[in-house]
Amino acid sequence: MNYRKADMKDIPLLVSIRKKQLIDEGIEPNIDIDEELTRYFNNKLANNLLVEWIAEENNQIIATAAIAFIDFPPTYTNKTGRKGYITNMYTEPTSRGKGIATGMLDRLVNEAKERNIHKICLVASKLGRPVYKKYGFQDTDEWLELNL
Repeated sequence: MNYRKADMKDIPLLVSIRKKQLIDEGIEPNIDIDEELTRYFNNKLANNLLVEWIAEENNQIIATAAIAFIDFPPTYTNKTGRKGYITNMYTEPTSRGKGIATGMLDRLVNEAKERNIHKICLVASKLGRPVYKKYGFQDTDEWLELNL
């Protein structure tokens, strides 16, 4: 197994895998989001606001995981205000249950530590929730959402 950081040349693959992840989570692919995803990855990777890890086996991508870095106002519990947001966690169905997601989380946590980030958050799918809980993530009552 080979782990590596994604770069700009990987963007078409990242777009494709992100769409597979969304479908796997039960989201209906009823609009074209290729342009928006391409713009997102271009912007975030170019500005070092997203680090995406790729796991490859036999020259095939079998998993991805990313951490986006977001600035919030400083608080008493997070002096810098910076948080890491874990996203794009996806493992091909035939490669699940082998500890790959945990290995990816280790890499993302190390990215956060290298940037002196002390808070990491995420929104977990039903499939991913047990992995995150086992890793040590805890439920909080902080997240509310409003669709406009």
